[in-house]
Amino acid sequence: MVGSAIFRDIKKNQPDDNIIVQSRSELDLLDQSKTLDFFDKNKIDEVYLCAAKVGGIKANSSYPYEFLYENMQMELNLINSAIRKNVPKLLFLGSSCIYPKHSKQPIKEEYLLSGRLEETNEPYALAKISGIKLCESANIQFGLDYRSLMPTNLYGPGDLFDLENSHVLPALISKFVDAVQNNNEKVTVWGSGTARREFLHVDDLAKAAVYFLNMDQDKFWEKNSKNISHINIGTGLDISILELAHLIKKITKFKGEISLDKTKPDGMPQKLLNIDKAALLGWEPEILFSDGLINTIKWYEENKSSNSLRGLG
Repeated sequence: MVGSAIFRDIKKNQPDDNIIVQSRSELDLLDQSKTLDFFDKNKIDEVYLCAAKVGGIKANSSYPYEFLYENMQMELNLINSAIRKNVPKLLFLGSSCIYPKHSKQPIKEEYLLSGRLEETNEPYALAKISGIKLCESANIQFGLDYRSLMPTNLYGPGDLFDLENSHVLPALISKFVDAVQNNNEKVTVWGSGTARREFLHVDDLAKAAVYFLNMDQDKFWEKNSKNISHINIGTGLDISILELAHLIKKITKFKGEISLDKTKPDGMPQKLLNIDKAALLGWEPEILFSDGLINTIKWYEENKSSNSLRGLG
């Protein structure tokens, strides 16, 4: 989803750029030698590092080893290859799950490593923290200019809607759309419904990624230090999971009831990012959540049976 959105933004706004892409079948990023060979054979001057193994609470809880190993391996291979081949610009995309479970809200960048992580998401969070620190360490040791963005929960076209592995918003969209089509009487929502989440449209993240990668060094580092170089990317607004469920129910015109399965975990009680640093640097989101949600539901309805819903984006 993220890589596709960045690709679209660059093609639209920087049409003369030569974008080098590889599918999973063409390049295994878990393979160090193949990744380095790819960098060796291509003249690369910018890297948007958005490759990752992602999923919601159930996927994270079921496959902790894969989430830790595969994400760390991809980051190690890509960042190390970029360093060895003298790539001047690299943008690492992390996640807001890097912050402590009971972090003060809204979450500032400096709260990283100030407390325990949320248990169900710990392996993925540790991998993303490692990516941030790899970039920071490379900047300090080698004088590089590698940057990191920490987006909040993302949504939009190309998301993974598989109920076994998806995040909460696409999972709820899938549940409600399917319930309408199958005339179900009930949709079950995991947890108490009280957990609060912030959502950012993937096209807004794409604009942020291109904006911050290309920002002048003096301006970027004026507001950042080599030791806290990551920037939060969000909307500054959140919504409870139950409120989200009711909103999707209204948009999809589902007539049944919403049932809460309180035996399932909530995850972090709240995850709202402080986006003051991004604002100081001149970036802010453009897409209203209501508009983005309507468009994402429409996209899912139109692409429900296609390969685009199998996590290939």
